[in-house]
Amino acid sequence: MLTRRLLQLFTGLAMYGVSLAIFIRAGLGLDPWDVFHQGVAGRTGLSIGVVVIIVSFLVLLLWIPLRQWPGFGTLCNAILVGVFADIGLALIPAVTHLGGQICMLGGAVLLNGIASACYIGARFGPGARDGLMTGLARRTGWSVRWSRTLIEVVVLAVGWFLGGSVGVGTVVYALAIGPLVQLLLPLFMVPASRRADIASPGGSNPGTPAPASLAGNS
Repeated sequence: MLTRRLLQLFTGLAMYGVSLAIFIRAGLGLDPWDVFHQGVAGRTGLSIGVVVIIVSFLVLLLWIPLRQWPGFGTLCNAILVGVFADIGLALIPAVTHLGGQICMLGGAVLLNGIASACYIGARFGPGARDGLMTGLARRTGWSVRWSRTLIEVVVLAVGWFLGGSVGVGTVVYALAIGPLVQLLLPLFMVPASRRADIASPGGSNPGTPAPASLAGNS
């Protein structure tokens, strides 16, 4: 069981990073957090993968007042998504034809949904941004949906101001990713066990995150 969980975690995180690269190469807009990452990358000269890693660890610092604790998967997420995003960008060419861009966007959303279901289903703890959302909801009494909306509106606005790419892809992602992960998660969810739960510290209930609310946040 542990071998399956580890394989699923690492595969999911690799696919998530590659899906980010495909979103960027499609050129039709990114999800809110990646609009922010791209904006910071453009202003600092760092690669977007490096920015994703740095932001992940900065977000983890915000877990401290929320009394959240990272799991093994949380730390892997913080590093590997950025690494594979840069690898994907090095291998995947940009597309300028609209038909190709639309196909890449659709492929990126699908791959991101599969990746999210994989790493969530592995039950090794939420991603840094997921934990921030659920921790904020738990500490404030707000709903997870409201917490997510507030955080993503803020990072989207800041990312757009910094020059991140906002477009039709941003809207498509927002509408599609939750239902897609909800559909796919049962295929990848590792059955709960006492041992699995003990091995997955990272929040109040990291092994069983709400799929629709956590979808698409690394």
